Amino acid sequence: MSQATSRFALLGATVLSAAVLSSCGGGGGGDTAPATPLSTLGTLAVSMTDAPACGFDAVNVTVSKVRVHRSEAAAETDSGWTDITLNPAKKINLLNLTNGALEALGQTTLEAGRYSQLRLVLDANANGSANTVVPTAGKAEQPLDTPSGAQSGIKLVGSFDVSAGQKTDVVLDFDACKSVVTRGRGGYALKPVVKVVPAALNGISGFVSTALLGRSVQVTAQQNGQIVSATAPNPTTGEFVLSRLAPGNYDVVITAGDSAASVVAGVPVATTTSTTVLSTSAAPILLAPGNTGSIGGTVTMNPANTEAAYVSAKQSFVAGPTVTIRYQGADLLSGAYSIASLPVGAPQFAAYSSTLPLVFNASTAAPAGKYRVEAAAAGYVTKAVDGVDISVANRSNVNFALTR
Repeated sequence: MSQATSRFALLGATVLSAAVLSSCGGGGGGDTAPATPLSTLGTLAVSMTDAPACGFDAVNVTVSKVRVHRSEAAAETDSGWTDITLNPAKKINLLNLTNGALEALGQTTLEAGRYSQLRLVLDANANGSANTVVPTAGKAEQPLDTPSGAQSGIKLVGSFDVSAGQKTDVVLDFDACKSVVTRGRGGYALKPVVKVVPAALNGISGFVSTALLGRSVQVTAQQNGQIVSATAPNPTTGEFVLSRLAPGNYDVVITAGDSAASVVAGVPVATTTSTTVLSTSAAPILLAPGNTGSIGGTVTMNPANTEAAYVSAKQSFVAGPTVTIRYQGADLLSGAYSIASLPVGAPQFAAYSSTLPLVFNASTAAPAGKYRVEAAAAGYVTKAVDGVDISVANRSNVNFALTR
């Protein structure tokens, strides 16, 4: 498995080189396509990045192929597919790909035009070693069960244009935290959550204090309480980069074990190539110390199916944003969930300013230890419980019944 290097070196590698690959067209039939004039051809290069995973030291997936098609409705056996085949298949630890780092998957030549579907094909987990996880706390590597669709291709719908004589770079953002869920005692399953994001490196950057490192620090960019991007800081320097963000305003939430959360509201990202700096190595962000608690319960779905349910703990500020502090997937079999390391103290709050360092204050607008807990699953109505209080004791009976 290749070792991810710095985000700048990898971005250069994406432009200048690619993994070993082969390209074929036409529904897997192997027929030779008619020659296409070079004047109508462009190049597609595909890379992968990731957000941090919750509760794992490694999340490994083995990528064998990337498939591309003009139609978002094309089935896997339809004609018109072009494949980027990794030979041999590449086993990638997704947790090496935070802070904007990329893993090149390859490139291929395509006719110029608009393409509307990508499929990420993973190796079958027949021997239990192709796709695996390493839970925290020193546990052994465990097989990661993958759905049959992962072998036929994880479908990604998102349009992009290939221009004649030019290279188009596409990045697949694999959200390991949402993609790995428990399934019964000691079992793990892959529920792939992957999105197509721009290749240009922009976003929000900064430093957290190195005193926080080793405490499961997570930094997220959010809009309307929904996490858009997440990362973990560099384990040596504390630098973080929330990369490839669409222009707009974001709320940045920083959490760590045994600490109060810090929230920076209204952080602007001006363009697809600009980066907004929140702190420097000389004046990094230091979270206030504080106790933590947990919220748990069960999520049931009617009708029952195999969709993954996610439970989030949120806090709101008067005349300010609502943000997600932490979230967790419910077990696929039992529906049980537990959101740990939730701060009991009030979050520290700062409105964004271009003048650094930012000034954080303990917020009285977001009640200490109180959360709005929401449960959601694709195709079901989101349910919420307000005012869940862990200031005195943990809560283990916050249950949800989701319906369509």
